[in-house]
Amino acid sequence: MQIYPAELTDLNACYKMSAAYTTDYVWQLQARDNEHKTDIQFSTIRLPRSMKVEYPRSPDELFKHWEQEACFLVARSGQDKVIGFLDAWPQPSQSLLWVFNLVVEKDHRRKGVGALLLQAARRWAIQQRLSKIMLEMQTKNFPAISFAQKLGFQYCGYNEHYYANGDIALFFYQNI
Repeated sequence: MQIYPAELTDLNACYKMSAAYTTDYVWQLQARDNEHKTDIQFSTIRLPRSMKVEYPRSPDELFKHWEQEACFLVARSGQDKVIGFLDAWPQPSQSLLWVFNLVVEKDHRRKGVGALLLQAARRWAIQQRLSKIMLEMQTKNFPAISFAQKLGFQYCGYNEHYYANGDIALFFYQNI
């Protein structure tokens, strides 16, 4: 498996790749407000049955992201088939690389593809003189939460109104 900057011909494979996932757990948000403070707590909750979740982003944005010539990487298998991609945008004022999409073909998940894509993104960020990487994911995306924590990313915030479908976004960062 090799990681390459995405070419225009790779976008069709990225567009067709299923980013849906199955989860048995969610991070459930509990917020309590009173006059002087707000308490926010996330609890890991086991679902009564596995749930298939659709990815919250539209694949229609991929061409626009690729066109901006930021960090758009693909993982190719030995047969030169695209099996995963990462697209991220630098935010120099915050010394940050923001990962918008990190998707791995279902048959290749849990085999190190996502970690290799993030390693390549980290090298790209260093070349751009950035010092942090930010990941975003749904509270329902427990596989991605576990992946981020396994790689040493730390929870740093959330947004209740982030995704168009109404899902809550979690944010994890890592210093490079």
